[in-house]
Amino acid sequence: MNATRLDTLKQAFIKNFITVFLSVIINLVNGSFVYIYFRSQEFQRDPRYVLFIHLVLNDMVLLSLSTALQIMAYTVRVTLAPCCVLILILLAANKNSPVNLACMAVERYIAVCWPLHHPQLCTVGRTYCLIGLIWGVSFLPGLSNLVILLLNWPASGSWFSMVTCYNNRIFNMPQHQTSDLFMEVFFLSVVSVTLAATYLKVLFAASAASASSRASARKARNTILLHGVQLLICMLTYVAPFVCVPLIRAMPHQLTVILFISFILVNILPRLLSPLIYGVRDQKFRTQLRLLFSCRSSGPGEGERLKPTAGERVGPVEVKAVREIMFLRMSGSASIQSAPETSSGQYHSTPGE
Repeated sequence: MNATRLDTLKQAFIKNFITVFLSVIINLVNGSFVYIYFRSQEFQRDPRYVLFIHLVLNDMVLLSLSTALQIMAYTVRVTLAPCCVLILILLAANKNSPVNLACMAVERYIAVCWPLHHPQLCTVGRTYCLIGLIWGVSFLPGLSNLVILLLNWPASGSWFSMVTCYNNRIFNMPQHQTSDLFMEVFFLSVVSVTLAATYLKVLFAASAASASSRASARKARNTILLHGVQLLICMLTYVAPFVCVPLIRAMPHQLTVILFISFILVNILPRLLSPLIYGVRDQKFRTQLRLLFSCRSSGPGEGERLKPTAGERVGPVEVKAVREIMFLRMSGSASIQSAPETSSGQYHSTPGE
């Protein structure tokens, strides 16, 4: 954060305590979804859940790094080289979220509009390759900032100089601002167009679908719409400066308070949205969460194996039919064993056998 030196020791302690407390709570919630995912083979074989858990893990990395860098900004100074590494990972994780949302929307579009091709196009192996591509693309803005820093090396100092590890203090040149603006506009434009296109495609598919598939299309449409809502929340990073600057000018004595509230609302609390929007809405995850927090499951995937689905529940009619079949089989075996043996060593069979 900027102007961390303006805070007293008590103010710094309170702000760091609130940040760490919220980070631990949110990471525990996200960690429960990660635990459920890795204990169930069914989730790991579905590309949709692979992308979802990547989004959750990315939010955990982003939240942990943001909290660590804030504490470091208040407490210690580090050398430039490791600081740049941490900032590169933080910037990449920040870009991952909207790109991952776009990929999840495309996967839902394929599932609704091309259901026959979905198993061939959306495989787990291709999903892992897509995640690697997402990270590669997301590292581009940070690498461009690092190149600008290297080109202006005389003005940047030594790699071993002690600095306050904060993004705007390391990448603070006019070229960095231009590069950041270009990258942000490019990423947001591509993601926004992707979400809008997939939403309209699914909307048209839902209107033309039959009654049986209309519910699935409507659910996919609502999911993509929630992707758009989360993208708007991601855009708070770019809206926050336009709100904070007038507030700071109006209340300059509350500078650190305004920046801290902005940090909590923009960087901390949105990390809780992924499990709430997608995980809690999903029936499978919701069922496993109830089993997890009620201590009813005792092994990996055991809750799924022990709990029958709606189509697997056996009623009294089915039980009666199974008993009749077993009785007929036992009666048939007894008749064969009691049949007289012929001269050729074979048994006579009763009619109808």
